[in-house]
Amino acid sequence: MTKLQIQYPPQLVSQVKKRVAGHNLTGFVAGMGPMHPRVMLLGEAPGRQEAKTGIPFVGSSGKELMKMLALAGLTRDDVYITSVVRSRPFSIRQVQDRKTGAMVEKHPNRTPTKKEVLAYAPLFDWEIKTVQPQIIVPLGNTSLQRLLGPTAKVGSLHGLPQKTTILESLPDDSGYEKGQHQYWVYPMYHPAAYLYARRLEPTVRKDWQEFGNWLQRN
Repeated sequence: MTKLQIQYPPQLVSQVKKRVAGHNLTGFVAGMGPMHPRVMLLGEAPGRQEAKTGIPFVGSSGKELMKMLALAGLTRDDVYITSVVRSRPFSIRQVQDRKTGAMVEKHPNRTPTKKEVLAYAPLFDWEIKTVQPQIIVPLGNTSLQRLLGPTAKVGSLHGLPQKTTILESLPDDSGYEKGQHQYWVYPMYHPAAYLYARRLEPTVRKDWQEFGNWLQRN
């Protein structure tokens, strides 16, 4: 397998950037990994470290993800990693500096909007058809719903593989329709989930161990 950071068609990138002009988004992080992999990991969007380095999942969530991959018997080199939105979504907040008392502007990460996910949809459609993974592992609700629709919830579907078609953007970019090709979809909690809710950690660890067992059986 050849490992690379994928090169997207310039016209698609230009189209997406026009559609998100004016949104609070920064940077552009391409998907990375082997072509035709067994496993594609699908996040929601880059964070601050990813936007800075141009490499997916290298921040705190990325470090946790690598630990979970190891539980499944995998390494970063084994998988293709991408996200449904390629630029870092941020919000703008005025907060008081604890040392000086002055008001300062902060740009924390935020979840991408449905409109932003749809804007990037043609790029992801092209990417998945080009990379051709066998198994897609959506990490959290944003990426899961991009594949299966708004009623899909990671809280009820995590750790449960299903062979299914996934959503593709409509030709007029107004929404989604079911595609023709079937993939294994194996939903997982986002690695950031248990950084904020430690009670989830045993569940997440068990899911990844079971994923490794499932890969060996199939």
